[in-house]
Amino acid sequence: MSRKTSEGRLRRGSVVAMGGATALLLAGCSQGTIDDWKRGGLPAPSTEQGSTVVHLWTGSWIALLGVGFLVWGLIIWSIIVYRRRHGDGMPDQVRYNLPLEIMYTIIPLIMIGGLLFFTVRDQVELTKVENNQDLTVGVVGFRWSWTFNYVDQNTYDVGTPDEDPTLYLPVDQKVKFELTSPDVIHSFWVPTFLFKLDVVPGRTNTFEVTPNKEGTFLGKCAELCGVDHSRMLFKVKVVSQQEFEQHMQELRQKGQFGQLTSGRTTESAQGV
Repeated sequence: MSRKTSEGRLRRGSVVAMGGATALLLAGCSQGTIDDWKRGGLPAPSTEQGSTVVHLWTGSWIALLGVGFLVWGLIIWSIIVYRRRHGDGMPDQVRYNLPLEIMYTIIPLIMIGGLLFFTVRDQVELTKVENNQDLTVGVVGFRWSWTFNYVDQNTYDVGTPDEDPTLYLPVDQKVKFELTSPDVIHSFWVPTFLFKLDVVPGRTNTFEVTPNKEGTFLGKCAELCGVDHSRMLFKVKVVSQQEFEQHMQELRQKGQFGQLTSGRTTESAQGV
């Protein structure tokens, strides 16, 4: 057997082995894993606004991969076509090529401009506050937990580092969040919302979302805020309107009336 024949069989065997391994890997993936890959690793959105983030994220990756394949292809092409052959001397040396220099400048500007346009367009849409919400929730991030003020119901819930609070939201109802802090900067983040916003002392940051999927979702502080930052966890329960009203009644029965501006429950009598 010649050397070329042996090398050819070896290459074909490698390709077959890689193809088989890839097929086996894909066959072992659950539908959920495949869906995660389609979203570029993002969790399944639990709000109407989340689809905007998914489209921006996946579109950016498609554009970046297209650029990557183009660059990789040009690198491989130049290696093959312009490789040094036996007996070749030093290749021609040139200082610059004006058309190429112009292309290297214009094309990246077009690419960056395109990404900037879509990013700004979606950012404006996601941060727009129309003030036509069905529910307003005041979120107070404090060291080291969260207070949730249900403004329209005049009730509140508050957590501690040892007991995570639970935020109840009615499904398919538009919610306006008003974020404040009495101490340091925190960040309100529910990963399935595909959105987070800083909680800044002396400032009220707002955003609106419409939860469209019932279930329990995890939330956390996404800003390194101090020694117990990692314990600033909470849950979000998206429920039916009836279950939401029932929970509000339970808070009233516990005496949790009013609005808190910190984690101190003694403020509840002030009705702030």
